[in-house]
Amino acid sequence: MKRLPLLALGALAILASPALTRAAASPPKLAFPMACVPGRSCEIQHYVDRDPGPGVRDYRCGVQTYEGHNGIDIRVPDMTAQRRGVDVLAAAPGRVSRLRDGVADISIRAPGAPAVANQECGNGVVVDHGDGWETQYCHMARGSLRVKQGDAVVAGAPLGRVGLSGNTEFPHLHFTVRRAGVVVDPFAPTPGAACGVQAGLWTAQAQGAMTYRQGAVLNAGFATGPVSLEQAETGEIAAPGRTAPWMVIYVRSIGLQAGDETEMDLRGPDGASLAHARARPLDRWKATWLSLIGKRTPAGGWPPGVYVADYKVWRQGKVAITRRFELKL
Repeated sequence: MKRLPLLALGALAILASPALTRAAASPPKLAFPMACVPGRSCEIQHYVDRDPGPGVRDYRCGVQTYEGHNGIDIRVPDMTAQRRGVDVLAAAPGRVSRLRDGVADISIRAPGAPAVANQECGNGVVVDHGDGWETQYCHMARGSLRVKQGDAVVAGAPLGRVGLSGNTEFPHLHFTVRRAGVVVDPFAPTPGAACGVQAGLWTAQAQGAMTYRQGAVLNAGFATGPVSLEQAETGEIAAPGRTAPWMVIYVRSIGLQAGDETEMDLRGPDGASLAHARARPLDRWKATWLSLIGKRTPAGGWPPGVYVADYKVWRQGKVAITRRFELKL
């Protein structure tokens, strides 16, 4: 899914203020553009693709991106989190130069989803920071925009909320930085350079919050039967009771690497293992990966107590990711 520039948000208007003119000599310092905590209530799914050819390469020479991706994708765990409302924030002071609202919040994979040609960004905002610098915020929720064209904004000002509009399959913010119309990777703004340490455009606080991680758990839980990726995306999976037909544990991860092995273990109140599995090594990088195991409910139902689930990702003989979660019956 290639995100295209926000071309149809209204007439381009370069609106400079004295403050912007004074700051034109240096690039803007960017605050984290969402009201969430990376690694806890949101995750970075994709980075800018820095490979000039048909391959992919993020700023650390990893593969956490896809062909032609021109921004940073910051996602919330599921649609339940999206419906609660997560603010999209201005990354730096500036003025709103273009915007669009009114695009439906629906995955492009949903049956009957409308075409998004020329509306790939969905509902979005462009903020002009002066000296040709601008930031773009895509896939926002319909009706959530809090700014209008020409508004001056400060860093951290709410622009709207995370949504599912435009060319997307999951609720997230697609955040792009440009100067004079050219995409700039905020993690490594020097053209052509990759993998080496760069200062980046982020504030120290934002940079510290966005640790580069090769894989993360997006959500996990207990269910009464097999779980699909689509069900996990809703965030509305009911936990089993003592007489449910099955007890299933599921984990949805992002950014797993080629060669990773996922391991799951479900233990009962007495500590005995009820179900256990270690999968074969992954054949390639996985943007999203769902793992699950379970056990049919015994006659008479599940004994009361605490059921413990453990999830591990093994990478080159070591545990790279782990998550424990529990269910009390």
